[in-house]
Amino acid sequence: MLGLVQNETVKLLRRRRFLVVVLILAILIPIFTYAQYRSVVTAQERMGTTDWRPLLTQQIVDMQNRLASSRLPDEWRDLIKVRIQQQQYYLDHDINPMAPGGPTFARGFMDQAISMFLPMIIVVLAVDLVSAEFSEGTIKLLLTRPVRRWKVLTSKYITLLLFTSLTVLMTLILAYLMSGVVFGYSGWDLPILTGFEVAGGELSTAGAFMLPQWQFLLMQYGLGWFVCMVVGTVTFMVSVLVRSAAAGMGIMMAALISGTILTQMASSWESSKYLFVVNLQLTDYLNGTLPPIKGMTLPFSLTILSVWAIAALVVAYLVFTRRDVTS
Repeated sequence: MLGLVQNETVKLLRRRRFLVVVLILAILIPIFTYAQYRSVVTAQERMGTTDWRPLLTQQIVDMQNRLASSRLPDEWRDLIKVRIQQQQYYLDHDINPMAPGGPTFARGFMDQAISMFLPMIIVVLAVDLVSAEFSEGTIKLLLTRPVRRWKVLTSKYITLLLFTSLTVLMTLILAYLMSGVVFGYSGWDLPILTGFEVAGGELSTAGAFMLPQWQFLLMQYGLGWFVCMVVGTVTFMVSVLVRSAAAGMGIMMAALISGTILTQMASSWESSKYLFVVNLQLTDYLNGTLPPIKGMTLPFSLTILSVWAIAALVVAYLVFTRRDVTS
């Protein structure tokens, strides 16, 4: 098995998929860093101070003004109410939720990237792991070796797991190193509040507790890793079912984009909570953000994503081991 994994690793590196992923991260993270920097500077110039308390107070006032709009949808109104309560909690307890620093940027980056940006990067890695064997004409050579088909597929999946883990780790390292040039590299011990619960559209702080930021990052990037593994597994199944990498890419991109749209519109469609694309924003549970559909919890989303991943693996193995892939 080790030899098969090494062979798949060499093939993935030869296709330069991972190099493309690293380049994407290396190009976009500085852009996001600059955008964050300009946002901070603009807010400070508008308020005429670098003190975070007036800035946070102004954010609360702005959100309260938005609530006064009669055109605001009910689901957005509930979300803003929860956000106001959370920001007020930070203000009352004298905790700056966005103290500048590389670790803080890495935390905010994962919050924004977990449901779309990182899954798309994983799709780039996984979409042609199997379908490329057909397009390159190497599938017959691969299966003429005296190795069971399930072992061949397992070696490909293990390779995917390894490079997915490496991608998440590279995301954290690059986000920290590149943003630290602008914001500094301190902040690992910054106290971060978590343990918020949302019940009936109201934020409960009864179970809230503080963690040093490095522990929060471990939890956050652990959830990000899990999301990437699930998306990678579903993409892996698509790669088995569809012999064209372009078609597989189209299917997964459509699924991820539709998932983003559904999380904004699915509050009245309760059954959509069983779709894996609606459950990708796992870090929202750590932050106490209102879920897209009432009743969704972290254990529920983890269960749904796990079921989808297991089902995708079962389908991939059944199809690959039984279909006439040499034709």
